Amino acid sequence: MATRAPTISKSLLQPSADEAILAKLGYKQEFRREFTPLEVCELAFSFTGVLPGIAAMLFYALPNGGPFAMVWGWAVASPFILCIGLAMAELASAAPTSGGLYYWTYSLASPRCRNFLSWIVGYSNTIENIAGVASANWACAIQITAAISIASDQTYSTTNEQLYGIYAALVLSHAVLVSLGTKVLARLQGLYAMVNLCLCFIIIIALPIATPAEYRNSASFALGDFTNFDGWPSGFAFILSFLSPLSVMGGYDASVHMSEEASNAATAIPWAITSSIAVSAVLGWGINVTLAFCMGTDLGGILSSPYRTTYGADLVQCAREESGLGSVVSHCFITSRYMVASNSLLVASRQTFAFARDGAIPFSRYLYRINGYTKTPVNTVWFDAVFVLVIGLLAFVSTQAIDAIFSIAVTASYVSYITPITTRFVFKNNFKPGPFHLGKLSFPVAVIAVTWMVFMIIVFFFPSTPQTTAQEMNYTVVVLGGYMFLAVSWYYCPVYGGVHWFNGPISNLTLASTAEHIDGDSMSEKKEQRVSVVSVV
Repeated sequence: MATRAPTISKSLLQPSADEAILAKLGYKQEFRREFTPLEVCELAFSFTGVLPGIAAMLFYALPNGGPFAMVWGWAVASPFILCIGLAMAELASAAPTSGGLYYWTYSLASPRCRNFLSWIVGYSNTIENIAGVASANWACAIQITAAISIASDQTYSTTNEQLYGIYAALVLSHAVLVSLGTKVLARLQGLYAMVNLCLCFIIIIALPIATPAEYRNSASFALGDFTNFDGWPSGFAFILSFLSPLSVMGGYDASVHMSEEASNAATAIPWAITSSIAVSAVLGWGINVTLAFCMGTDLGGILSSPYRTTYGADLVQCAREESGLGSVVSHCFITSRYMVASNSLLVASRQTFAFARDGAIPFSRYLYRINGYTKTPVNTVWFDAVFVLVIGLLAFVSTQAIDAIFSIAVTASYVSYITPITTRFVFKNNFKPGPFHLGKLSFPVAVIAVTWMVFMIIVFFFPSTPQTTAQEMNYTVVVLGGYMFLAVSWYYCPVYGGVHWFNGPISNLTLASTAEHIDGDSMSEKKEQRVSVVSVV
């Protein structure tokens, strides 16, 4: 008597919508999708670290227009930053993959140049993310030493060795944390977002109450006083104040690199990008207004404070008045910055993993591995951590050397943002929008975003003052130019260069998984094939 084969429910064989979309992009599902749409938004928001960022970037706005530049510079720059986010959100909705920007570039560019452009964007995005990790950890280490100095009434002085030791301990602790499972990392985002949100409201609500009367300013001063310390013409000085919101509200691609760990990614990722920018813009403006009303009129004293790039001298003044707020906020600053640095390594490791998956970086065969226990790319986490530790050694060379590396985070990110947004409209392609799209507004928003980024890249190259010395010179253009030269040289290197073997994103789907996830005519049935179309079902 013949036995009937056991029946298997069709629903068990059907992939989720996210897996099906990823398969159409050429990749199999390797991560666990533990991030809910809300947790992706929380990651994108906490990644910015609004208040610690504003305190660290105070020296961009305050000397280039005083309170007027702090308040209105932020307000003017925010809509342009939102345009960048909207343009990227459309691309993220159409192709939600961890590779993000270099994948979009390859898919939308002309076959004649897509390998090269994808290579440049991939390396720019990878180094930008790693430099961002180094910058966040270095800032956190400096804030810790500043807190110790405040507690000792400035009798404590940190050596480079001690500073690097704190920096290394922070990096290693983040590497351990980010090596945990996706579910743990996803649940942490609620805590991270809550701490950052509470810190913002502490300043907006409590600082005016705690500020002594002699430091409270009138509305005419807080909203209308324009003071130019650095010597640039007033118009250009005001433009330089934009560097504060640009540096704080950066990393628009953070949530993009978590696409393969997020549920409903085609919708969740674009909303995470846009909502984090909108919330950060509103809270950041509120914080700047609060600081402008509560910092007193001695702007020169604030700028000469040893804490101007850590807590903001106005908070130090509160601490000196023994209000208790300065001490509370200093500890919250450190906690918030630690969380920002943790998420920075999380995001960077996913970009490195994606680039290694496509064989684009050295040691790709070792880096493209998922840990069997945590189901996370532990190898790329520790690879990035070691890279970050090496970057920190530049502190022993000179302050200018390590600052130049940190400055590349913004300019390199703009290079990697401009390229896919531009290729979408410049080259002939069959771009198919995802659930999030702007319709007829797509092109004008993209034009505004690209024009703004090109303009601000140029502004980032200028020194802080017109009369500068070799020590005070802005070496961003040298570092960015040198890095781009190395990337191009590596691509065209005889025999070993990427021009001989890099063919853009490649599918890692086997024949079996291809048949299971997508129709045969939707994707070529080659195990390793170039992905040439951005499409979402």
